[in-house]
Amino acid sequence: MVDENKKTILGFFEAVSDRRLEDLPRYMAQDVVDHNKIIHGEADEPGAAFEGLRMQVAAFDPLTVRVDELIGEGDRVVARVTQRGVHGGTHVRMPEPTGRSFENEAIWIFTLAEGKITEIRAVSDRLGLFFQLGWEWPQVD
Repeated sequence: MVDENKKTILGFFEAVSDRRLEDLPRYMAQDVVDHNKIIHGEADEPGAAFEGLRMQVAAFDPLTVRVDELIGEGDRVVARVTQRGVHGGTHVRMPEPTGRSFENEAIWIFTLAEGKITEIRAVSDRLGLFFQLGWEWPQVD
């Protein structure tokens, strides 16, 4: 089961990096919950991860995720990745495109059931991301 779950995660990241969003249902359950607030404010509700990923791919072109390490146990897989992209598109929760590039590390924690991702949690160097892209740090209202 762990090896199959790792293959699912590799396929997920390949689909994102190749901009094949139509393939995401092969890897993610329809009611997947993404607890990761990629930038700030994304919905934390079942299925919202599909739209969150669509917005990220629209905002960053190219956007690639290189898997540096995978660790699996039971129904969980942890991926240490290097993310790279260029901020050339729009996203409702980001500043206007800067044309600047970024590279940062992230840790993604996936829970899987029946061969599909059901939960996503992630941490990344958001301060470094904002600095590299020249963004202001978001203000909390």
